[in-house]
Amino acid sequence: MDLATIWYFLIGVLLAGYAILDGFDLGVGTLHLLHKGDTARRISLNSIGPVWDGNEVWLVTGGGALFAAFPEVYATVFSGFYLALILLLFALIFRAVAIEMRSKQPMPWWRSFWDWSFSLASMVAPLLFGVALGNMVMGIPLDSSHNYAGTFFSLLNPYALLMGVTTVALFAMHGAIYLLMKTEGAVHDEVRRWVKPAMLAFIVCYVALTFASVLFVPHIGEALRERPWLWVLALLSILTMADIPREISKKRDRRAFLASMGTIALMMALFAGGMFPYLVLSNPDVAQSLTTANAASSEKTLFIMLVIALIGMPMVLAYTISIYWIFRGKVKLSSTSY
Repeated sequence: MDLATIWYFLIGVLLAGYAILDGFDLGVGTLHLLHKGDTARRISLNSIGPVWDGNEVWLVTGGGALFAAFPEVYATVFSGFYLALILLLFALIFRAVAIEMRSKQPMPWWRSFWDWSFSLASMVAPLLFGVALGNMVMGIPLDSSHNYAGTFFSLLNPYALLMGVTTVALFAMHGAIYLLMKTEGAVHDEVRRWVKPAMLAFIVCYVALTFASVLFVPHIGEALRERPWLWVLALLSILTMADIPREISKKRDRRAFLASMGTIALMMALFAGGMFPYLVLSNPDVAQSLTTANAASSEKTLFIMLVIALIGMPMVLAYTISIYWIFRGKVKLSSTSY
């Protein structure tokens, strides 16, 4: 395994970490407007208040690693998806502002405006992430200079939109399970009524996406034939997914959340394993694709980055674990609450 391959999977780990961690607070935001009353909405915000900004560090780190390890991929994706990424940036910024501003004033119209802003931005972000992922799976048109040769609207194809909707449904389920762990009383009972519909929505989207992938993305079938170990990941993801309703029915919320985390991690692993060695698949001309072989930085750069990562990643993990440990337990409202 060469350094470029190592960095391919390390970036995958960073993005999977982001999907798992920021996925649940995006899901909490997606469900935010379903809460009845100001108290329930404040408890919902408090459940992610200490951690949401730290969760986004994983996205920033993944983007930085992509820029340093595979600069041509960074240039192609960020220029080709420019408008979509600007919309994503606005959604993430507006969501952060809504979290901070929502309870600054007591007026109902003020809080309602920021509640809608928070929830809509929390839905737009995973939708755009999923659309980007769907296009990466399908492949995008690249010219001989590895520049994106399509338009913004060509990114909004049915398969990519289905991937986007599936991502929203997955994060909504993930967020609902997280809220079960963090709430109690009436709010907890309210959230428990949402979990089954959220699970059902995700399962329907997942089944539809699986059939669409088999029918319309032929290179996925090729990857499964060439790498039988991908079937093991697929089976594990199905088993992990099936464990979520089992744990929910037995009111083992923490185990259900771990199963939800495992589902996301295994889905990301399937994506990475199915795409390798392509970082940006060119469609229809596969020869124009960006791979770990033709898009990586120099060996010296990759080695220095690996040394820095081996030093820095334990620090990031330690920080993340300590924050979640400090703010463990059920959410309580106080004078410092959002």
